[in-house]
Amino acid sequence: MIAPRFWARARPGFAARALAPLGALYGMATARRMARPGTRVDVPVVCVGNYVVGGAGKTPTALALAQWLKRAGETPYFLSRGYGGAPRAAPTRVDPSLHGALAVGDEPLLLARVAPCWVGADRVAAAREAIAEGASVLVLDDGLQNPSLAKDYAIAVIDGEAGFGNGLCFPAGPLRAPPERQAPYVSAEVVIGERGSPPRAHGPAKPLFRARLEADAIVAAGLIGRPALAFAGIARPEKFFATLEAIGATVAGRRAFPDHYVYSARDIAELAAVANRRGLTLVTTEKDYVRLAAGQRAGVRALPVTLRFDAPERVAASLREALASFRARNRPPSADC
Repeated sequence: MIAPRFWARARPGFAARALAPLGALYGMATARRMARPGTRVDVPVVCVGNYVVGGAGKTPTALALAQWLKRAGETPYFLSRGYGGAPRAAPTRVDPSLHGALAVGDEPLLLARVAPCWVGADRVAAAREAIAEGASVLVLDDGLQNPSLAKDYAIAVIDGEAGFGNGLCFPAGPLRAPPERQAPYVSAEVVIGERGSPPRAHGPAKPLFRARLEADAIVAAGLIGRPALAFAGIARPEKFFATLEAIGATVAGRRAFPDHYVYSARDIAELAAVANRRGLTLVTTEKDYVRLAAGQRAGVRALPVTLRFDAPERVAASLREALASFRARNRPPSADC
């Protein structure tokens, strides 16, 4: 879906106010669901989620955390619902050489480049499969509002520009539940972009990390000054268009599609025709690129982005503390002499 424009307005308009009662019910149901106890497993579970519907930068954050965990000597495995992929009765380990986005979803294909990834609606079953393979830490990409698997450390990712929109719950606004009802289940918040005072769901007692998305320098260098036709099917396509402009590309045309959009052959043919007629380079996100069929990728450039924390040592210290706390609680008792 493409988020309605009225979600972004600071003051709710007529449509938002009309939908507010339904949103209040949705938010209440979500908050109650979050309060249910989850199943605990034998390794720490790190959840990367957000307070709102749609994207805020969860997948780049999950990738950055997994990279740190690997450097720290851990064996992280990703767990993902596999949104946009085929329904499945049992968890599946993602194999990028065999699976496409229609089979497992777009985000798992990106995650599997960094660490093994299991997809499936049954997060507990997926967790047990990953642990059996040797996972020492599980990184849950999304799922903050899903209580099935107990979390030991949960990060809420906040888009520093979009924030909480009009402050109302879906469908009146972007929130999944009132922030104060979600905050008790969050260990820390990550605000991506926007240097002003960020929206927060709780006070300063819990850590707040700032981060930014950086475009791949090599790909970016090839786009500087080049007129581009940019297209994206992500939660906020305008963020991608702004990133292109920030690296020096000339965005001569832009096309926005719904999040997780499945491109048809006709879609790509029409984009390619416009690009050829106007002498433009077709550019999209990595997430969109993996959703393209092999035959659709010719002439399309993907611009990868990486999450950079402003104070990575603070993030590392917070994660180390969470992992140590889990292992101290679950250390087997010493045998009596």
